[in-house]
Amino acid sequence: MAMFGREFIAVPDNRKGQIVFKWPDVSIRRFTQAIVNADEQAVFINTGQVTGLLGPGRHPIDADAVPGLAALAEHFTGNNLYRAELYFVGTREYTGFRFGGRIDDVQDPRTGLVVTLRVFGDYALRVIDPARLITGLTATVDVTDNERIAGWVSDQLLKVLRANVTTQILAEEWPILGLSARSQEIEQAAVVSANGQLESYGLAIARMGNFDVNLPPEDAEQLKRLARDTTYSQLAGGFQQYAQGEMALGAGQGMAKGGGGTEGAFLAAGLGLGGGLGQQRQAPPPPQPAQPQPAQPQPAAPVPPPTQPMPAVNGPACANCNTPNPSGAKFCMGCGQPMAPAARHCTECGTELHPAARFCANCGTAATPPPGTPAS
Repeated sequence: MAMFGREFIAVPDNRKGQIVFKWPDVSIRRFTQAIVNADEQAVFINTGQVTGLLGPGRHPIDADAVPGLAALAEHFTGNNLYRAELYFVGTREYTGFRFGGRIDDVQDPRTGLVVTLRVFGDYALRVIDPARLITGLTATVDVTDNERIAGWVSDQLLKVLRANVTTQILAEEWPILGLSARSQEIEQAAVVSANGQLESYGLAIARMGNFDVNLPPEDAEQLKRLARDTTYSQLAGGFQQYAQGEMALGAGQGMAKGGGGTEGAFLAAGLGLGGGLGQQRQAPPPPQPAQPQPAQPQPAAPVPPPTQPMPAVNGPACANCNTPNPSGAKFCMGCGQPMAPAARHCTECGTELHPAARFCANCGTAATPPPGTPAS
């Protein structure tokens, strides 16, 4: 813009939030007024070299105000133009930059479990050397984009945290579950180490906020469960006692929920299983060499008594077991049942007689008395 025949250059209002603003024209007219705000510095760059630096205030652009511009005059325009890149660099704190991500896989000193450690937070960034920022970082990132600068700084911060936090955990044997109590210590060490890396680029982390070192949910749950089991085992006096207590507690909870009589059996089985686990943990005794035993006399086997042969009998057979019996036997010598009387027949006509008949009912002939009947 022109005012009283003079040109003024400054950071536009809609760009005041940028850490670095580059003036779009590389041909700067002599005696132009450069307006540098209280929280800015103006840097002149030519072929990668700083040729001039202006602090806050209003400055005429000429060789007297900026001696380095004398060699950059454009001879073909009557020394009325300077050929240079002009950057306005903010020196105030720029806040609200977030960072976060995976640090490293570390081993918890207390439980021995390997978990993935993460860190999240935000930080405020400040330029401490505008000339170093322009010359050192221009070839790496677009310095006119705040997000590009912040992304590069966040990467440097995570790199520092990967080295520092892992080293501190191993050296101090910090338990992973207790890292929240160490957040301030870790944060301060991270700021110091990060600023050591950023100083050569003219940057510094002014402060950090919402700093949090944590674990993925699955790692956190697994570590809490293992830490709890380890603590309870120590309090119970050993793993066997803890396992028995857990089984008894589970069985008791099942009974409290209205279980039947089978829970007692489960409880007994659980206690037995806990004892079995303890027995399995005990080392078995070493095997003893077999000792020769003297021969012992073996007792003689008992000899069964000789079986008496059954005498041959040709009498009537028993109706119950069909064993032949002597003639006139009243009881069977094979089963002891009463013997049925033998059938009688009339000697005259052959008619079968009634056991108590004395005469034949057919012809009247006197019947022969049954065997064994005493004479009258």
